[in-house]
Amino acid sequence: MAEAAATTSAQPTSSKGTNNSWRDDLADDSSQHDDEKHGPQPQPPAPAPAHPHQVDHDIEASAAFAPDVPSKETPSTATPGAVAEPEAGRTRLETFLVVFALCLVLFLAAIDMTIMTTAVPTISSYFGSSLGYIWIGSAYTLGNAIFVPIWGKISDIFGRKPILISAVVIFWIGSLLCAISNSMGMLIAARAVQGVGGGGAIVLPNICISDLFSIRKRGMYFGILGCVWAVASALGPVLGGVFTTKVSWRWCFYINLPLASIVLVILVFVLKLHNPRTPVKEGLMAIDWLGGLLVIGGTLMFLFGLEFGGVQHPWRSATVICLIVFGLVTIGLFVMYESRIAKYPIMPASLFRHQTSIAAFSLAFLHAFTFMGAAYWLPLYFQAVMGFTSLLSGVSVLPYVLSMSITSALSGIVIKRTGNYKLPIMIGLAVMTLGIGLLIDCGDDRNWAKIIVFQLIAGIGIGPNFQAPLIALQTNVEPRDIGVATGNFAFLRQLGSSVSVVIGGVIFNNQMQAQASLLESQVGPKLAAMFTGSEAPANVHVVTTLQGSDAVAVEHAYWTALSKMYILYTCVSFVAFLVSFAITQKKLSKDHTEHKTGLQSLKHRNEGR
Repeated sequence: MAEAAATTSAQPTSSKGTNNSWRDDLADDSSQHDDEKHGPQPQPPAPAPAHPHQVDHDIEASAAFAPDVPSKETPSTATPGAVAEPEAGRTRLETFLVVFALCLVLFLAAIDMTIMTTAVPTISSYFGSSLGYIWIGSAYTLGNAIFVPIWGKISDIFGRKPILISAVVIFWIGSLLCAISNSMGMLIAARAVQGVGGGGAIVLPNICISDLFSIRKRGMYFGILGCVWAVASALGPVLGGVFTTKVSWRWCFYINLPLASIVLVILVFVLKLHNPRTPVKEGLMAIDWLGGLLVIGGTLMFLFGLEFGGVQHPWRSATVICLIVFGLVTIGLFVMYESRIAKYPIMPASLFRHQTSIAAFSLAFLHAFTFMGAAYWLPLYFQAVMGFTSLLSGVSVLPYVLSMSITSALSGIVIKRTGNYKLPIMIGLAVMTLGIGLLIDCGDDRNWAKIIVFQLIAGIGIGPNFQAPLIALQTNVEPRDIGVATGNFAFLRQLGSSVSVVIGGVIFNNQMQAQASLLESQVGPKLAAMFTGSEAPANVHVVTTLQGSDAVAVEHAYWTALSKMYILYTCVSFVAFLVSFAITQKKLSKDHTEHKTGLQSLKHRNEGR
C-alpha cells in the first residue's frame, strides 16, 4: 500500500509555465479568485478521480476569513484523507499571510533556542544562582525535543489548525511567565512550558506546508522555512546581547508576546485547513499515551544523562551511566511497542519500509548534528581565540549564517523548478563536508580571509539539507502519514542537535584537560586551573583580560581543543554524504490533494496495516 501511494503521489503532470519569481508561484494559488472577477477561463478537461469514491472538496473561496467548516463527506462517499485541490481556493494575499505566519512562528521558536546564550550570565547574576548556566537553555530544548513527535500525532487526530493554535498559545503563556519570573526556579519551569509550545511551533509549520501545497511546490516553501531557521539561530545571541545590555533580559521574552499574537490572529482568520471536529473524548482515547510516555521518559533520561555528564556528575558515576543506559533501553521499548502493539502509533513501522525513508531520517540526525556543532561552537572560537565580546562573536558568524540561509532558499526554488531533490542533497553534503573540514585549519593567527571563506563554504553546503531530505521522505510515505513522518523527522533533528552540543563539549573539555600540564608550565598553575576541563567554557571571558605570552598560550590551547572537535564534525558530515547515496529520486507531482485529518483517517490506516 505504501509503495502504491508513493507512486501515485509522484506521477508527473502537465503544468503551465512559471517565471523566475516565487511571488508568481503565490499567484497560481489565486486562479479561482481571478475567475470570479473576470469570468471563467478555458480549462482542460479534468482528469478522472484516482479513486472511485473521491469527491471534490468545497473550498471557501468567497469567505477569506470564514471559520473552518466540518466536512460533509461520509465514509460511504469519500476516500478518508482526500480533499481535492485545496490550493485553488486561496488568493495571493491569503497565501502570503499564511506563509508569513508559519515563518514567524518558526522564527520565534528557533530564536528562543539561542537568544539566552548571551543573557545567561546576567540572569544568573540577577537571581544569584548558578543553575542558570545549565538549565535556562536545557529546560527549553528538552521540552522542545520530547514533544515534537507528539505534536505531529495529535494534529492527525484533532486537525492541524487547532493544534498549531494551541502550541502558539502555550508558547505565548510560557514566554509571559519567563518575562515575569521572580526566581530562578520559576524561570526554569517557565522555559520548560515555553519549550513544550516551541516543539509544536517547530514541527507544525512544516506539516501545514505539506497540507497546503503540492509536493513539487513544497520544496520552495520548505527552503524558505530553512532560511528562517538559520537566520533565527544566528540572530538569537545578537538580540539577546542587545536586550540584555540596552534594556533588560526580560525583553528576550516580552518580544515574543506581540509577535505571537499577530501569528494567532492570522491563523484564526486566514488559515484554511480541514478540521475534523474530533470529539474531545474520542480524540483523547485515540492518543498513544503509553507510547508518548515511553518516548518522553526515554528521551528525558538519555538527554539528562548527557547534560549531567562531566558537569554535575562524573561521566563514570552511577547517576550518569544509569540515566543513559535506562534511557536507551526505554527508547528501545518504545520502538517495540510502536511496531507491534500500539493502535495509533506515534512512530508507525510503515515509515521505515523504504530505503529512502530510512536514509532521510538518518540525514535529519546527521545534518543537525553537524550544523549545530558548527553554529554552537563558532562563537566560542571568536571569543576565546579572537578575543571578541559575545555580541561581536554573534556578528562574526554572519558569513556562515547568510550563506546557509541563501542556499536553503535557493535549493527550495531549484527543487520546485526541476523536481530534483537528490542532487541538492548530495552536492550540499559534499560541500558541507569540505567546509567543516576547512574549519579545522582556521587557526589562531587571525587570518580573516580563511575564516570568512571557510564559513561561506560550510554554510553553502549546510543550507540545502535543512528541508530537502524532508521532501525525499514525503515522497515515500502515504499522504495520511505525512504528519507523523514530519514529526519524527523533526524529533531526530532536535535529538541530533542536543547530542551534538554535548559530544562536542566532551571532546573540548577532554582536550583542555589534556593540555593542563602544558598550560601550567606556560602561565602558572593558578591561571591554568581556570582553563582546565569543564572550567574552560565558563571562563572564556577571562581570555580577553590576558596579555602577552599568557594570552597567546591560552588562545592556542582553546584552538587546539576546538580543532579536534571539528575533526569529529567532519567525519559525521562525511557519513551523511555516504548515506545520501541511498536516496532515490522520484518525479514530483504538481497536483495536490490535501490529507484529511481525524479518527476516520487513522482507522483507515489501521485497516491497511
